[in-house]
Amino acid sequence: MDAHKYKSALLDEAVEQIASLPGVGHKSALRYALHLLKQPAANVEKFTSAICSLRNNVRYCPECLMISDNGVCPICADRSRDHSLVCVVQSLRDVISIENTGQYHGLYHVLGGVISPLDGVGPADLPIAELEARLEKGEIREVIMALDTNMEGETTALYIYRKISRFPVTVSAIARGVGFGDDLEYTDEFTLGKSIQNRQTFTV
Repeated sequence: MDAHKYKSALLDEAVEQIASLPGVGHKSALRYALHLLKQPAANVEKFTSAICSLRNNVRYCPECLMISDNGVCPICADRSRDHSLVCVVQSLRDVISIENTGQYHGLYHVLGGVISPLDGVGPADLPIAELEARLEKGEIREVIMALDTNMEGETTALYIYRKISRFPVTVSAIARGVGFGDDLEYTDEFTLGKSIQNRQTFTV
């Protein structure tokens, strides 16, 4: 973008930073910046404070690696949930999508990514050893693979399956109501819920 495109270095910088967010183009970024500019200073400070607090104070659950304000997350701490069932997902967004279905009542294991050599992400970069450590405790009876149904997701699921095959647990995968190449976060709740309910034994 040309320097001082908007005739203000301050506005230029704000637009550039907002446009760095995923899915936000410069036109949308300009609209957001101008909206913030019209807000009372106290509202903008509250907004920026919340973002800074999220970045600086976020913690991760020592059990499932999901975001947690304090120590163990509410899902892992909930003894009414099925602690013998663990659903392996790529991100927090997938946890939210699955929780919104109301069809799953077990625990999670958040990988924070998938194996992707092109992006420089290998097995050692993912918390697979932490999943094995959870299985070592002997409380888990089933592991559900709920990764995106694309090449990277399938590769990651297969790798994890081979790593945990030595444990006496059932390994299943979400049913193919979720089509190949689909991201879980964009799958409608009914389809995703049925895919979890009708999960199938994981096969190589």
